[in-house]
Amino acid sequence: MANTTFTGPVRSQNGFQSITVGPTTGNVTVDATFGVTTSVTNLTTTNLVFTDQNHPTTAAINATATATAAEVATGYITSTSAAATTITLPTGTALGTALGATKGTVLDLYIDNTGGANTVTIAVATNGILSTAAADSATSFGDLTVASGVTGLARFTIMFSSATAYVFTRTA
Repeated sequence: MANTTFTGPVRSQNGFQSITVGPTTGNVTVDATFGVTTSVTNLTTTNLVFTDQNHPTTAAINATATATAAEVATGYITSTSAAATTITLPTGTALGTALGATKGTVLDLYIDNTGGANTVTIAVATNGILSTAAADSATSFGDLTVASGVTGLARFTIMFSSATAYVFTRTA
């Protein structure tokens, strides 16, 4: 089939697939699926970036606790506690398993404390370490507290160095 160029949006109700066809066998391999969930199975580039700003599922943690891997995997945790709250992240192994992480997997985690009345503090668990930027700049990249009220929103980036270990940095 020839290449086709579109000037307007390309739309589909059932998603899109990127495929390759085996040169000798003719077998079709799905390399990537783009739709409600996006998956890439045959990655041949290191310059692929996915940005997901939509969080249809969120988790609420309103008391000091260890977040489950499933809660962190939503990418968005809210807290409306009147008391100071510490949220400890799951171990690298648990979070890596939940995400199907490999070296290079990245997850942005938003903590929303706009409805809270006290500070939320994030703690890193086993196989999770603060990045060099976080260690060197504790007042910015290493700030693990999220204020309450209108300024109580923070973004943290979790970058996996292996399937079971991650580096943690505040990025907003």
